[in-house]
Amino acid sequence: MAFDTDVLISGAGATGLTLAIDLARRGISFRLIEQNAQPFSGSRGKGIQPRTMEIFEDLGIVDRIAAAGGPYPPLCQYRPDGTHKTSLLTEADVCSTAAEPYPAPLMLPQFATEAVMRERLAELGHHLHFGARLTGFEQDAHGITARIKQEGGEQVVRARFLVGTDGGRSFVRHTLAIDFLGEALGVRAIVADVRLEGVDRSVWHRFQFASPEMQVMICPLAGTDLFQIQAPVAQDGEVDLSPIGLTSLIKDRTGRGDITVRSVSWSSVYTMSARLADRYRVGRVFLAGDAAHVHPPTGGQGLNTSVQDAYNLSWKLAAVLAGAPEALLDSYEAERRPIALNMLRLSTRLLGEVKQGVMRRDREARQLDLGYRGSSLNIPGSVGGKVQPGDRAPDASCRGQAGQRTRLFTVFQGPHWTLLGYEASDGPSAIAGVRIVTIGAKHELVDEENDIAEAYGVEPGQWVLVRPDGYIAGILPSAGLEQQLSRYLAVCAAVSVN
Repeated sequence: MAFDTDVLISGAGATGLTLAIDLARRGISFRLIEQNAQPFSGSRGKGIQPRTMEIFEDLGIVDRIAAAGGPYPPLCQYRPDGTHKTSLLTEADVCSTAAEPYPAPLMLPQFATEAVMRERLAELGHHLHFGARLTGFEQDAHGITARIKQEGGEQVVRARFLVGTDGGRSFVRHTLAIDFLGEALGVRAIVADVRLEGVDRSVWHRFQFASPEMQVMICPLAGTDLFQIQAPVAQDGEVDLSPIGLTSLIKDRTGRGDITVRSVSWSSVYTMSARLADRYRVGRVFLAGDAAHVHPPTGGQGLNTSVQDAYNLSWKLAAVLAGAPEALLDSYEAERRPIALNMLRLSTRLLGEVKQGVMRRDREARQLDLGYRGSSLNIPGSVGGKVQPGDRAPDASCRGQAGQRTRLFTVFQGPHWTLLGYEASDGPSAIAGVRIVTIGAKHELVDEENDIAEAYGVEPGQWVLVRPDGYIAGILPSAGLEQQLSRYLAVCAAVSVN
């Protein structure tokens, strides 16, 4: 049976859009469908962590994302006696370094993030299909036969792979009968994007922080004229999310009658859970994002983990479609599921701290230290250094031989692998899909400030192979380099070294 597309993506939130953008720049055919008739309009995932900013740089949207959003404001916590204290959510001394160019999280409402991503997808010559709902699918040894309902009737689509990026109530996950293990956390809450009067936009206002059940938080949403209201509510019963109802809730909890909600642009009532899919893959069908994991919103982890799921999966799908062994796809669940498990533990712990009145976002929340040291994709026998196979490849400032200032992230940007040779005299000849860059006084890049040596801890004659998703596959000596690369890349990149 002929195929209509290589990859069918069900769900066009940030996860599905990341997958689509990366597949588009790799020349992989896909179809991105969204059952809703129009884009998501809420602020829900408003925090973009530093590691996700690095991914957005690779995808070509980081400057647009930064221009649309802004830094997190200080937190102002009001006590019952009328006094208050103001503090920072992150450490005051957090600043960019050569190895970590994005030091702190950025605030941008989810609807604005997704708008930038749709714009990028359009630049790459693609668009998504709104009002198209996946109603069923079957798979065989070669592909997926999916049924899609949209205006005008039902369509049958044949694809090589299906990825469910369709949220916490995932139709794809339910159809596969994958267990969604975890628990409800006993918290029901509201979130609403509103226009209001009575508080300024210079701080994130938090009232009743010593009384978890009566808390209400009012956060100015960067890049907009909106505020986000968050508050726990009773476990059952109706919640009035009208301007009058929200104004009344704020007055009851703050004792202030000068805060008035004028309009509500989006709102939701939800029950917090921490759940993780038992499997991320069944044959040719994958789960990513909230379809694979749901969690409390504390710590701003969800959208970021979801984007990184898609970023991990996309290059592997492309490699298999180019001829790499399908066993490569097993590494997606093996690498990403433990990350999600730790993320659920972190966000649940932070929820407990919020209940105790503490709101801090330390380095763990920024996701820069996440990696895959136990991955089967790491090259055995790699030499030691400051970084190890499976670690995030650090950025570093350097200079091109023509005199221009540049960075390693500029070298990494794109769908290719990167092979860095540090003061190496003999390197392999050109390899399809691999950018080979040598570093040294008479080489392509000059480590003028010693930033590369400092970040990587490599010795002269050593080579660092960096995956398309910015993680280190291996650190290798010059001796036997071509043979090791040939064996490895034949499996992971569907290319051989001649």
